[in-house]
Amino acid sequence: MEILGKILGSSARVRIMRLFLLNKNKGFTCKNIVKRSRVNVAVVRRELRLLSSVNFIKRRDRDWFFNSFFKYGEEFEDLLVRSDSLNKQTVSSNFKKVGRVKLIIVSGVFIKNNDSRVDLLIVGDKMKKGKIEEGIRKLEAEIGTELVYAVFDTKEFIYRLNMYDKLIRDILDYPHEVILQAKELSPTLILKKL
Repeated sequence: MEILGKILGSSARVRIMRLFLLNKNKGFTCKNIVKRSRVNVAVVRRELRLLSSVNFIKRRDRDWFFNSFFKYGEEFEDLLVRSDSLNKQTVSSNFKKVGRVKLIIVSGVFIKNNDSRVDLLIVGDKMKKGKIEEGIRKLEAEIGTELVYAVFDTKEFIYRLNMYDKLIRDILDYPHEVILQAKELSPTLILKKL
């Protein structure tokens, strides 16, 4: 994200462009854009004027929409959406202060797989719901789309794993990437349970 922000002029612009590219048929008010991108209102207004002036977005009533006739839409989508936008360190650092996190698995939007049931799985103990939600909102602002996520304490996760829970199976049986894994949740333990 940092490199794209430097190339395109600001990380705020990247966030806003990504928001429109990932939600092409959805309209956003200025207030929605501020909330979703976590960029202050003055910067959002400036970026909207700039993006509108090059026809990247268009305005209907009070809402802003991606302009489907934008000449370089596909190229920007390749650059901002399809490229690897977040590294493992960025994802795990968002959840450092939420409690004792033992496992973070990403799939879905993170690995460009639209068939995943969830984008993010977090397992740990003594985790604070508010801090987790704050970390999720930060990631959503960076990525530009809402995340589907699941959070379990370690005991519940292992129980569900042993019960062949459909959600857990769908996450582990399909493409995913392990971002953080504690020793007690080693791959051999998980594989034994499967």
